[in-house]
Amino acid sequence: MSREFPGRAARALLCVAMLAAALLAGCSSQQSFPTEEAPMKIGNPADAYVLEPGNRVRLIVFGENNLSGDFVVDPVGNVSLPLVGNVVASGVTAKTLAKRIEDLLRKDAYLQDPKVAVEVQTFRPFYVLGEVRQPGEFPYTTGMTVLSAIAKAGGYDYRAREGEVVLVRVIEGEQKEYRAVERAPILPGDIVRVLQRRF
Repeated sequence: MSREFPGRAARALLCVAMLAAALLAGCSSQQSFPTEEAPMKIGNPADAYVLEPGNRVRLIVFGENNLSGDFVVDPVGNVSLPLVGNVVASGVTAKTLAKRIEDLLRKDAYLQDPKVAVEVQTFRPFYVLGEVRQPGEFPYTTGMTVLSAIAKAGGYDYRAREGEVVLVRVIEGEQKEYRAVERAPILPGDIVRVLQRRF
């Protein structure tokens, strides 16, 4: 018995060590940064922004104040406008929506040469997850950076790796992860993930 015990103990100790190594490897892989740096220039977020239900837009029909105003994309994806009624807005950019409204106003002979502009007033929210004081969903405003996003979430908590985050962005329907510094600009729908520092 006494001869077998050290062998069993050694095997048990080896199993525990291997399990601990596997767990640490898993943790370190979850805590690693992507290699690709986040873009530092994004242009005007409204230019490429695709409208969706719940977005608020400002419609300006030049020379026609009674047709201009603020409108909300309804749950079906339409905006309900004077004269032309429901116009499909979901899934298109503000520029495309403006052209669509111009065509409808011209087609139905409401205006001879309508000029329409559409401005996005509200965007889809962004998200901050991980080692911040108040993780969650937040309203996006133009000009936001990683640092301002973290500030909205109450700032870093005591476990956070400060200065760099993982930025998750949907590009052409695919989620892409970037390594991002605090001054990196964010876009509507982005996810800012603050990792835990290594103790």
